[in-house]
Amino acid sequence: MQHVGNGDSVANEGQRSEEGVGMAGNFGLKGCRKIQGPQLRGLIDAKDVFLFDCDGVLWHGEAAISGASAVVNSLVTRGKRVLFVTNNCTRPRENYVSKFNQLGFADVVREQIFSSSYCSALYLRDVVRVQGQVFVIGCDGMRTELREAGVQFVEENDPPDATIYDCALTPDVKAVLVGHDDKLTFLKLAKASCYLRDPDCLFLTTDNDPWHPLRNGRILPGSGCLTAALEVATGRKATVVGKPSRFMFECISSQFTGIDPAQCLMVGDRLETDMLFGTNCGLDTMLTLTGISQMEEAQEYRDSEHSTNQSFVPDYVVDTIADFLPAIEELN
Repeated sequence: MQHVGNGDSVANEGQRSEEGVGMAGNFGLKGCRKIQGPQLRGLIDAKDVFLFDCDGVLWHGEAAISGASAVVNSLVTRGKRVLFVTNNCTRPRENYVSKFNQLGFADVVREQIFSSSYCSALYLRDVVRVQGQVFVIGCDGMRTELREAGVQFVEENDPPDATIYDCALTPDVKAVLVGHDDKLTFLKLAKASCYLRDPDCLFLTTDNDPWHPLRNGRILPGSGCLTAALEVATGRKATVVGKPSRFMFECISSQFTGIDPAQCLMVGDRLETDMLFGTNCGLDTMLTLTGISQMEEAQEYRDSEHSTNQSFVPDYVVDTIADFLPAIEELN
């Protein structure tokens, strides 16, 4: 697995093409400003690689956001490389391929999809080279990716009335991986806490997202909630594999050689995840307003006196991914 260090990102930023520098400098669009028309057309023309978050950017639940599939399909037709980076760990990549096809995204293959569950499997196999089993708090999608990567994990078969007082603990657990788990039990948390008492047992989380929106104003607690519970129980901090960690971009760089961060655009809907991920990886960032974060929040970060908050500020803002369509059509 290739690793991209901070120095590499800084160097690549310095090597930004003259076209890209001229674009940003002439338009003066840095710092959370709406972009459209010729400015958006110039940005699309200047970038070679487009990284899209999925939920809130390309679709809501099982419904595509209007124009999203046309945008993605048009970018591919123009020879742009389009990749999908998502912290949603519930689906294996094959299921994502099916969803893309059902929603009208043409010819998406799993090599384009980098989910937090897939990247967690690569991290365990290729980076830490775990020698033993992984205890999983998460969904079947995570187990599918681990299985395909050849990473062994604990197959739970506790009786329904088992408790932490009398259940079996697997002796060779070398890592605990936490993700979204809609079948979470107190026993799972207790087991994970026991395994993590061993300082040599790795503590990983697919992502640290706090919550996800549902219909009618309801929310779904995210992986970050489960991770926080274990952090309190164990006094340890988990290593985050998905966004905003750089590792997801390192996965991309290892599988697609020659990708220049300066020629990439990260498009997402969550400031604390997608925009920070782009900042951490040296990518230009774009916020769409069809998901979680809104313009007012981005402006608050931009105007904050705390310098660290600038990492959450998008370079560009659009109302919706469909705003790409007129600009792309003008490029034809």
